[in-house]
Amino acid sequence: MKKIVVLSGAGISAESGISTFRDAGGLWENYDIMEVASIDGWHKNPDLVLQFYNARRRQLHEVHPNPGHTALVNLESHYHVTIITQNVDDLHERAGSSNIIHLHGELFKARSTKKASLVYEWKKDILLGDVCELGSQLRPHIVWFGEVVPMIEPAAIEVAMADIIMVIGTSLQVYPAAGLLGLAQEHARIFYIDPNPGFSHEMNFLKNLNVLSEKASTGVPKVVDELLNP
Repeated sequence: MKKIVVLSGAGISAESGISTFRDAGGLWENYDIMEVASIDGWHKNPDLVLQFYNARRRQLHEVHPNPGHTALVNLESHYHVTIITQNVDDLHERAGSSNIIHLHGELFKARSTKKASLVYEWKKDILLGDVCELGSQLRPHIVWFGEVVPMIEPAAIEVAMADIIMVIGTSLQVYPAAGLLGLAQEHARIFYIDPNPGFSHEMNFLKNLNVLSEKASTGVPKVVDELLNP
């Protein structure tokens, strides 16, 4: 059974109504990104950071997977599928995909500020005074600017073993995720699905690159159908 690795980004979630960094009028627009999504911002003003992520978490309760998410589930009947996502939502899980690596953390989880391995399922607001079992403040289980990406190594191993790679809704311009495609095997087929494709440096050297200039909800089902009915 061949192996498929999916690299998903903000574009697939945006179609479900989740704001991206660049959305006009979105959750990010009135914030300095370094104040709410960096470890320095957390140390400077944890209450502001918690308020920001509480708003994002509330929004996540109101959205649903779209056809781009659900189409990927069908691949599991014929392929070994691993989804590596830069998104912090749980839409892949809710759609039914079973093997997901979250590079940048998960919005519906909280973790201890004292011991990073203490992670809790958390679907409500995180408030100052909410503590872990060791008595330390809880924080969003998110990888912020200025922090290492602990899941990048497992993700790299998956990409290096893939026969087929689907890149959905991301230009892969931000490292370390941007370097993942450079690990693809020479024979690997690459499908890049994005309404406005922006090519990373690694994409320029791919021999088997197929580009669909479409949004995820229409482009992903097309690729899935091709892979299931070659």
